[in-house]
Amino acid sequence: MLESVGALTGSPWIYAVVAVSVLLDVFLPVLPSGVLVIATATAAAGSTTVAGAASAARAVEQVSEVPSLLALTLCAATASVLGDLVAYRVAWHGGERLDRAIARSRRLSAAQNHLGTALARGGGILVIIARFAPAGRSVVSLGAGASHRKVKEFLPWSALAGVAWAAYSVGLGYFGAQWLGATWVGTAVAVLALFVAGSLAAYVIRRPAAEAADQASTATATTTS
Repeated sequence: MLESVGALTGSPWIYAVVAVSVLLDVFLPVLPSGVLVIATATAAAGSTTVAGAASAARAVEQVSEVPSLLALTLCAATASVLGDLVAYRVAWHGGERLDRAIARSRRLSAAQNHLGTALARGGGILVIIARFAPAGRSVVSLGAGASHRKVKEFLPWSALAGVAWAAYSVGLGYFGAQWLGATWVGTAVAVLALFVAGSLAAYVIRRPAAEAADQASTATATTTS
């Protein structure tokens, strides 16, 4: 993937590829949008490093050929928010068809159950945390639309979540390239760090839900006795 992305970094099309991948993974969580952002940032950082070691004229030429890390971050964050809004609108008008679609997916159903309780207790900050969790973005965006939450209650947290996720992913790619070089090793370590963050986010989200389930079980047992 790194070689393929490296070949694209000299073209503006890399922004379109990243944007489409990030926008669509709210509906298809299996898309490796985070891996793509990291690989693009790694390739860009590696090209910038090479350019810095070249002559002044060659450095200017090389730097102009690679995507700006800031532009990459803004592209990924913007696509994330737009994808959230599309999912929110689809869920708003989806009704029973959306409920059936979620019910057919074990992953989305389980995540919806965990996030429902967690978001009710933790508020907007968990929207940001859920952005890093597997399928968390999908459940939050679809859930906000299905429950007809106001846009002003959802959009600011979606924007913060998108910026946080994009900055973290680009930062992983950049620092991985700086410390380990623009190789598959650096990319693999950065991707591993992304998955670790996702696992931690999933744990934080599931914990309030588990606590609520325990409390409900305790209350039921007390009532029965």
